[in-house]
Amino acid sequence: MTAQLLDGTTLAEQVRLGVKEEVAAWVASGRPAPCLATVLVGENPASQSYVKGKRKASAEVGIDSLGYELPATATQAEVEDLVRQLNADPRVNGILVQLPLPSGLDEERVLSAISIEKDVDGFHPLNIGRLAQKGRDPLFIPCTPAGVMYMLNQVMPSLEGVNAVVLGRSNIVGMPVALLLVRANATVTICHSRTKNLPDVVRSADVLVAAVGRAEMVRGDWVKPGAVVIDVGINRVEDATRPRGYRLVGDVAFDEAKEVAGIITPVPGGVGPMTIAMLLSNTLAAAKLAHQ
Repeated sequence: MTAQLLDGTTLAEQVRLGVKEEVAAWVASGRPAPCLATVLVGENPASQSYVKGKRKASAEVGIDSLGYELPATATQAEVEDLVRQLNADPRVNGILVQLPLPSGLDEERVLSAISIEKDVDGFHPLNIGRLAQKGRDPLFIPCTPAGVMYMLNQVMPSLEGVNAVVLGRSNIVGMPVALLLVRANATVTICHSRTKNLPDVVRSADVLVAAVGRAEMVRGDWVKPGAVVIDVGINRVEDATRPRGYRLVGDVAFDEAKEVAGIITPVPGGVGPMTIAMLLSNTLAAAKLAHQ
């Protein structure tokens, strides 16, 4: 039996339409449009493409955006000074510093310089710290993990008591997703490339979130029959039959896993579209916070 596809493109469009309607009502009430400031350091083509996509998506839902670019030679002080200027700018509701930064720059210091009230990427240490503590709530949740949870909630309104396995422990996806699953009262195992008997651990998952960054690492026989599989990975694999010479695959061997899983996300078209949708939602929330 082939798994049900969990379509991130459709879900992301639902989120975007909701944000667009709220922004229109917000502006109609006489308030300024929410505003997102993007900071791009260096000339990484992938980062340039991501920032362009985020600014385009913002415009489509009525969110203003201000783009700031610094050369790869920018110093730590110059990047942090720009962030502080944006903190003080009343026009700006959200600040997004595109990662990764060029080598030699301290990402943690830059992220720590962002005002917690404008941290729409959700990476400020205070927001992550609140996420990890019982009885405290972050102002913003990192966008990709928030997208993962939104998708899970569509097919599993309750995660209480569910065995969840997170494959990968990055600060951007793996660790925040694990913390969000704990908050949802799932029983969570975090594993990685050094976990002993890794296939057996993964096979125990009712919910598997794969975010390890290795193309098709999770094979079909690693997946528990009927499991929900959320594939966060986006990896390029050489393919001479494609016009660009490559194709995109996830961290899960999709063709194998779809014959075992109950529900699975495709790559592309799964988690990816949700990330920008949740960024837009966070930016609107930041504007509301500033108004309060």
